[in-house]
Amino acid sequence: MEYLLPTLREKREVDSLIRDTIDKVLVLRFGRSSDAVCLQLDDVLYKSARDVSRFAKVALVDMDSEEIQVYVKYFDITFMPSTVFFFNAHHMKMDSGSADHTKWVGTFQRKQDFIDVVESTLMPQLLSSFGPIILEYLDKAIYRGAMKGKLIVSCPLPPERIPKFQLLYKDV
Repeated sequence: MEYLLPTLREKREVDSLIRDTIDKVLVLRFGRSSDAVCLQLDDVLYKSARDVSRFAKVALVDMDSEEIQVYVKYFDITFMPSTVFFFNAHHMKMDSGSADHTKWVGTFQRKQDFIDVVESTLMPQLLSSFGPIILEYLDKAIYRGAMKGKLIVSCPLPPERIPKFQLLYKDV
C-alpha cells in the first residue's frame, strides 16, 4: 500500500504534514512496508481513506528511516504497527483500555472500526431520535472530541475489537 498512501521518510516531511494539516485529523501509521501486520493495517487505511477524507488525512511513516527515529523514540514506538493521531498540530490521545493512551497499537480488524475511531459514521439526523446515548458515543470519536477542544477521547470500539498487548518497562 506504500504506493497508494503517502509515505514519509524524512523528519521535515512529518513536521510539515503535522503543522499544515488544519481542521482534519492526521493519522500517521508508523511501521514497515515489509511487515505482514503493517500491510494488513495499510489495506484497512487505504480502503478507508476516501470515506474519511472530509475530516481526516492518512499517511504512512517508514520506521526504518534514520531521520524518523526521533519520532519513534518520542512516541515510544516498540510495537508495529502503531498509529498516532493529530488535530491542528496537537497530539490526540485515546483511552482504549490500555496503559498507553498516546497511540493505537496493532491493526484495526475492519474498515468500519477505523472509521468509528476517527469519526463516527452515524448521521446527524439520527441524534434527536436516539437521545443522549448517541451523543455520548459521538463524543468518543477523535474528530468530534478534537472539535470540542479535547486532547484525549475514549475509544468507541467494544473491548473485543481492541488489540491487546502488554507494556514492558525497562529499568523499573
